[in-house]
Amino acid sequence: MAQIFPQWTNKTPRILLILAFLVIAAIVVFFWYFGSPKYTDVGYKPKQPVPYSHKLHAGELGIDCRYCHWAVELTTGANVPSTRTCMNCHKLILTNSEKLALLRESFANNVPIKWIRVHLLPDYVYFDHSAHLSAGVGCISCHGNVAEMGIVSQTQPLSMGWCLDCHRNPAPHIRPVNEITNMKWQPPREQPELVLQVISEKNINPPVDCSGCHR
Repeated sequence: MAQIFPQWTNKTPRILLILAFLVIAAIVVFFWYFGSPKYTDVGYKPKQPVPYSHKLHAGELGIDCRYCHWAVELTTGANVPSTRTCMNCHKLILTNSEKLALLRESFANNVPIKWIRVHLLPDYVYFDHSAHLSAGVGCISCHGNVAEMGIVSQTQPLSMGWCLDCHRNPAPHIRPVNEITNMKWQPPREQPELVLQVISEKNINPPVDCSGCHR
């Protein structure tokens, strides 16, 4: 009796199984990458209500990060500068600039400017800026070289995995505390020995358990 189906159909179940595996793998990879902070968050660069160039202020003029973000070494958060901080300079500089009209209006009416936060962690994440800075982690490790940014953008994913990578191996990100805001700082040759000394003296042991960041 002649066979109803050709011989090659015997391979159909195997082919379908392989195709199903490839489709599932493709879906997983798609959402793993395109749904991750590396794709959705890195590069985020919102337009601010008042144009502010970190490249000019922090880079060319050399203004230290802590002049505007003065609470960053004292509290968990990095404060958004108040209008008064801006006007300390702009009472005398570019006093008639159209670009700064909203700044002058904010100062005159005592109404804060609604700046758009670039680096925003979820409410369920606890992050202490002061703890990281006192340990010698520089601003550039998380925020990138803002002294070269005309418009600040997010350069790191700030994901749980990214944070844990640093907590498990903090040495590459540690520098002298007096250099934490220096975007041009380069580690000296004896850096490994100095880092080990700092880690020992400050008893740096970043948590890797859930309670470290989820409280």
